[in-house]
Amino acid sequence: MINLPDSFSSNRSREIFARSQVLKRSWPFVLDLGVAGLGLACFYGVMQIAKYWFGHPEPEIVISLSPRALPQYAFYSVVRIGLAYLLSLVFAVGYGYVAAYSKRLEAFMIAGLDILQSIPVLSFLPGVMLAMVALFPTRQLGLEMGAIVLIFTGQVWNMAFSFYSSIKSIPRELSEASKIYKFSRWQRFIQLELPYSTIGLVWNSMVSVAGGWFFLMACEMFVLGKHDFRLPGLGSYLQTAAGAGNDRAIAWGLFTMIAIIVATDQLIWRPVIAWSDKFKFEQVETTARVSSPLLHLFQHSRAIRNLKRHTVVPLTEGVYRHLANVRRERLARMVANDNSVTSARGKVASWLRILLLTLAVAAILYAAWQAVGLLRQVHQGQFGEILKGALATFLRVNLSLFLAAAWTIPAGVAIGFNPRLARIAQPLVQVVASIPAPALFPVILLALIKIGGGLGIGSVVLMMLGTQWYVLFNVIAGAMAIPSDLREVSTLFRFTTLQRWRTVILPGIFPYLITGMVTASGGAWNASIIAEYFSLNNHTYQTVGLGAVISAATDSGQFHILLLATIVMALMVVTINRLVWRPLYRLAETRYKLEG
Repeated sequence: MINLPDSFSSNRSREIFARSQVLKRSWPFVLDLGVAGLGLACFYGVMQIAKYWFGHPEPEIVISLSPRALPQYAFYSVVRIGLAYLLSLVFAVGYGYVAAYSKRLEAFMIAGLDILQSIPVLSFLPGVMLAMVALFPTRQLGLEMGAIVLIFTGQVWNMAFSFYSSIKSIPRELSEASKIYKFSRWQRFIQLELPYSTIGLVWNSMVSVAGGWFFLMACEMFVLGKHDFRLPGLGSYLQTAAGAGNDRAIAWGLFTMIAIIVATDQLIWRPVIAWSDKFKFEQVETTARVSSPLLHLFQHSRAIRNLKRHTVVPLTEGVYRHLANVRRERLARMVANDNSVTSARGKVASWLRILLLTLAVAAILYAAWQAVGLLRQVHQGQFGEILKGALATFLRVNLSLFLAAAWTIPAGVAIGFNPRLARIAQPLVQVVASIPAPALFPVILLALIKIGGGLGIGSVVLMMLGTQWYVLFNVIAGAMAIPSDLREVSTLFRFTTLQRWRTVILPGIFPYLITGMVTASGGAWNASIIAEYFSLNNHTYQTVGLGAVISAATDSGQFHILLLATIVMALMVVTINRLVWRPLYRLAETRYKLEG
């Protein structure tokens, strides 16, 4: 044993201490540099996209299949999907909130949501694109806004359903606590409703973005009668490559898309999932948490911490004080019985409601009259073809739902219950779910033709590829939202596997499962426009189905057939929702509502 001098030991300890202090002081500075770099990159991207959008529209865009064009195309597509998602998030929260708390409008709004989610993207296409181009005739912004709105129509509905069902399933004791502490509407929304719905909203956001990639090919490059609308982007690149049968370009496009999806998972979804884990409703804290280096960067950045301390917190407290004062003044007026002011405001509000209702009724009657004029052009043979196609698509949709549920429910529960498995499976699922099935469909279709199959079977495969993720992601969210203490109690009492599924798992995931099945059903109907009508190597493959009728009518500009087929599809989806899914929703809100 070697005895070192005391001076050597003290010097060594001071050196280690000094090094640790240097690291402690320098590491937050490195984090601040990372945050600043992200901010500058976002600023540069905004400048580039604004320069392109507000430029003059190009008369004819030629999609290059060179791999060198992919970075620019990918950037444009990511911006479109990102803006469509932000629009979807705002719409979903607002729509779901009003539907959950308005007794007069709830039934009407949910029926409207059923109808809107059942209308295919191509049915929105004529009105949306022509309106946007008319609004911005001299700018590229018109076509871009049209594509963003079309992507929005493929993303938003499951998010709205998720937020609505989360609010309806808030435990009673939490609602009563917010009333006891006299929360304002804004406080209740920020501190109760939004946190409670966060987990479901996050996982539905992931599947919504995946749905945006699914319909990207249809939204960036499409034909409307004699007009050929196309935009430079990853979707138009893949569609051009698939139409030309260029396997090398398809491979490059898919590689780029997978790289973007992996980066999105690591930079956005993984931090958001780790952050949303704190909103889990449970009495005991679980030891297994999802971690994220990027979330750690934001949480330990001095710049963000100072911004929160000196800007966000004072601003929030000021808003809460203002709302409390307004509430106190309103209560004081009510106590003072200021009937004159109240009656005057009531009269103004009633007249405004009557005016808005009159305008809405007039707009609906005008649209209905124009629709009747178009429907008069439909022949009896065309009507019979539409009904035959509706029956065929109905059978394919239900078969794809059954096959999807058979594997997504056990897989989703396994991922949601096992954090280690989730860390591995969640990025893989996100990547696979976001790969647009239309890009893979040429390979699937050619393989089925070689073995003697056809588009009839291939359409079911494509519907599953596009809709099974709605069920899987909602089941994962439901499994993650089950309190850990309930799972631990089932283990403590040594429940069998069947008992765990009957008493803990299925009741816990039931509201999320119904949301996933409803949105998957609407998504399967929507996916039929691509699954039943596909162009490959300058040849169009189609099978009997309502989606094929809609796609063919869009290509040929037969708006009367497009309108009738869309109405039939919407009626079928709404009828199924009324008879099947709506009673199951009520069951989820009552019997399977999580209570303390």
